[in-house]
Parts: sequence; structure tokens; C-alpha cells
Amino acid sequence: MSPTPLPAQSLGFAFADEALESRVRAGLERVEQALRDSTQSEAPFVTQAAQHVMVAGGKRFRPLLVLLAAEFGPRPTATEVVDAAVVVELTHVATLHHDDVMDEAALRRGSSTANAAWDNSVAILAGDWLFAKASDLVASLGPEAVRIQARTFGRLVEGQIRETLGVGEGQDPLAHYLSVVADKTGSLIATSALFGARFAGAPAEVQEALRAFGEEIGTAFQLADDILDVTSESGQSGKTPGTDLREGVPTLPVLIFRAQADPAKPEDARLLELLDSDLTDDARLAETLAALRVHPSLQQAEEDVRRRADDARKLLTDLPEGIARSALESLCDLVVTRSV
Repeated sequence: MSPTPLPAQSLGFAFADEALESRVRAGLERVEQALRDSTQSEAPFVTQAAQHVMVAGGKRFRPLLVLLAAEFGPRPTATEVVDAAVVVELTHVATLHHDDVMDEAALRRGSSTANAAWDNSVAILAGDWLFAKASDLVASLGPEAVRIQARTFGRLVEGQIRETLGVGEGQDPLAHYLSVVADKTGSLIATSALFGARFAGAPAEVQEALRAFGEEIGTAFQLADDILDVTSESGQSGKTPGTDLREGVPTLPVLIFRAQADPAKPEDARLLELLDSDLTDDARLAETLAALRVHPSLQQAEEDVRRRADDARKLLTDLPEGIARSALESLCDLVVTRSV
């Protein structure tokens, strides 16, 4: 039987070093088992609801980054490293439960969301329970880990609140969106890299470099997802193209377009009209996607992701050279070229 595909491989990422791949594969298998074990409840329904999104799959990008960052310390396979990877993934999955309620989403990774399978109350409570499990586990990692997790959680919630409130009067919509992405996505990915380095025993300066790298590459990763919502073919990326457009969620290509749109140009006027219309209509959605795919704003969004990936790569230059640094550099390339 062939080994289970790594999350990295499902992203189109190939390890250049067999020993590193072997360690990461073993670590991810430990993480996966620990995720299942930590979400078992005496009440079968609680287990079912809590695992509903988790077992549907996912890239496990955050645990992967924990394990790669741990390679910069003398104890990359320490139990604490695996525990930290479980903490960040439980936190991530918990936020997905809550996001799906707020977005009224019916599908996640091709499967029904918890709120669609049951109702909003079940989805919210399942997310709360997952946060509780993450909190219980992070407490075993010490008070500083609890402090880091609490501050990360604060940023996650703050970002969600600001997204819900929307753009304030006189505020630039694109700047507002980028700050929300940094809080909602970049913060937890930054903590993933920091935790990996910290619990593997890496020096403080290495921990800080990896935290900063995680923040930058995490933001780039989300913005690349925005582009995939426009450019991917159905089923290619794990979500239906135009999902964000259909749900009225602002994304990088759309915000860049709106900032530069010239209503005097027929093609811009038409696209503005479409974006302000009901995009639950399949024909209008298809026309909107087609127009965005050929508009210069999409290329500008791609250039922004490329620049952010380059900025993340620069943050690695002070780290020791070797296979771990090379893997993170490859991760920067992946963010730019990813199709899933």
C-alpha cells in the first residue's frame, strides 16, 4: 500500500530531502492521530459534530509549518511539537465552524458544513468545544504558550469583528481587508511557525524570524486563495469557483478592481454592475468570473502575492542554511504557483 499523501503533496509541494520528508510524514501522522484522539467525547454526537469539518480533509498547512519550523531546533520530533501542531489545527478548525455560521455557508471542502448538517447552534457549540480542547492542550505547554495562544485568539476574533462591521467611513477598503486577513489568517500561521521553533528548542532570534515569516507567508497564502476563487476550474481547488463572489465576500482581485474601475469604460461599467448584482444567478456569476479573469486587476493581485512571498523569503535569510530553510523557500514558491 502506498503511503498516505502528505498535505504538502496535496498542495503540489515536493520534498527535496528524503530524511526531512520522512520526519515530516511521521510527524503529520502523529498529528492526525492526536487530532482524532483529542476530539473524542463520551457523547458520540459531540464527537461527530466536532470532527465533521476536520475529517472532511484539509491541507493541514498549519501543522506542516509547525513541523518545518521545528527543524530549526535540536528537538524537531519532540512530543511538545506535535502537541503544538494539534493546538493550532484545532483552533483553525474551530474558526471554520464559526465562519460557516457567519457566512451561512452550506459547503466546506465539498462536504456539508456543520450548520447545514444540523443547525447554527450545533456548529457554534462544536466550535466552542474545539476551542476548549485547544486551550486544554496548550495549557500543558506552559504559561508562555497560553499567553501566545490567547493573543493569537484575540487577533482572530478582532479580525472577524472588523470584517463583520465592514469598512469604516473614510477607510480604504483594500487596507481594511488586508488588515483583516493579517489578523484572521496571518496570526495563526505566524503562531504555527513560532510554536514549532519554540518547542523544538530553537534560539529566540530564530523563533522571531520564523514568526515573522509565518505572518507574511500566511497572509500571502490567503490572498492566493482569493485568486483561486476566480481562476480555478470546478473541483480543482477543493471549492467551487466564484464561491466568495457568490456570497459577496470581498477578495483581493475584486477590491483592486473596484479601487481602479473607470465607469466610463464599458467593460468596467459592466463588471461593476455585475459585482453589485445577485451573483447567486449562475449565468451572471459565470460572466463575472470571465470578466475578472481577463481584467488587469487579476494580474495585479497575482503580483501582490508574488511580492509578499518574496518578502517572506527575505525573512529567511538570517536563518541557518540547510534543508529546512530550503523547504520553507520552496513553500514561498508554492504559494505563488499553487492551484489548490
